[in-house]
Amino acid sequence: MSELRKDPVVDRWVIITDDPALSPSIPLSAPQSQDKAFCPFCRGSEHLCPPEILANRPPDSLANDERWNLRVIPNRVPFLVIEEDLKRHAEGIYDMVSGVGANEVIIETPHHGRRQSAMDREELENLFWAYRDRIIDLKKDRRMRHVLIYKNSGKPSGATIDHTYSLLLALPIVPRDIVDELHGAQKHFDYKERCIYCDIISQEIRQEQRIIAETNTFLAIEPYAPRMPFETWILPKRHSCRFEEIEPKEVGDLSVIFKEVLAKLDRALNNPPYNYALHSAPFDSAYDRYYHWHMEILPRISIQSGLEWVSDLYVHSTAPEDAAHFLRNIFM
Repeated sequence: MSELRKDPVVDRWVIITDDPALSPSIPLSAPQSQDKAFCPFCRGSEHLCPPEILANRPPDSLANDERWNLRVIPNRVPFLVIEEDLKRHAEGIYDMVSGVGANEVIIETPHHGRRQSAMDREELENLFWAYRDRIIDLKKDRRMRHVLIYKNSGKPSGATIDHTYSLLLALPIVPRDIVDELHGAQKHFDYKERCIYCDIISQEIRQEQRIIAETNTFLAIEPYAPRMPFETWILPKRHSCRFEEIEPKEVGDLSVIFKEVLAKLDRALNNPPYNYALHSAPFDSAYDRYYHWHMEILPRISIQSGLEWVSDLYVHSTAPEDAAHFLRNIFM
């Protein structure tokens, strides 16, 4: 049993679970091992995982057999469960929501140990289509308000298994970081009647200081005020508030620029651990005019200090202009 609790001071939600063995990805029946001889996400281990929700596989293959290119499965030990009833109640000044939601694992490739920078364009397109399809499906559940899609790559990032995978969490609430972005975007729109992300894209293209890669439909930049060295954003040039509204030509472009960015980061930083998150608008149409979906990639090459932990004030010595210049000049 899980529940979501809201901090009344800063409006931050946390998930409280009564399962101390909670793991974001490894099935309960799997040995807790990183031995390359065993992997619950490799071909041949399908029986160790819950039945697939979605898969990219040959038309003559059967569900849950070994012939797949990508699989989406329920988390065997989920943070939140879809079968829970949505209940909201207060305990004095505190707010609580029952632990309803969806927690899924996207197994990106059958090839153990393959980094995303080594995946080909078709594999990455399959991944982005899977992201889109799962958001569209979960959006039908009126209890859900937002879907988080994120990745942990490498132990320092929080990954619990070597096989590359992404995670999905559908929520009955909107996380604080997204709320903060929505408020900032709305403030800019109310003052200037323009999307702040569209303005960022226009200025970055004009200044050419922080761009590291570009396609017809996407721009990859080092943000002006990064939280970590080599933090990278990928933004669609077309104004769009939701990832699930991505167009087919954009999926191809996104796979190209995503692969280029990760290959540059891998080469520059010696295959660093990293996290990324897909920032997309909540399901409410109120955000259409002023929010702009994007991806944020955070290489884990520095340790968060006490100052950053207690103040959310980040300190590092790599200017985004220097990081962008360095990455731009890495030839693949």
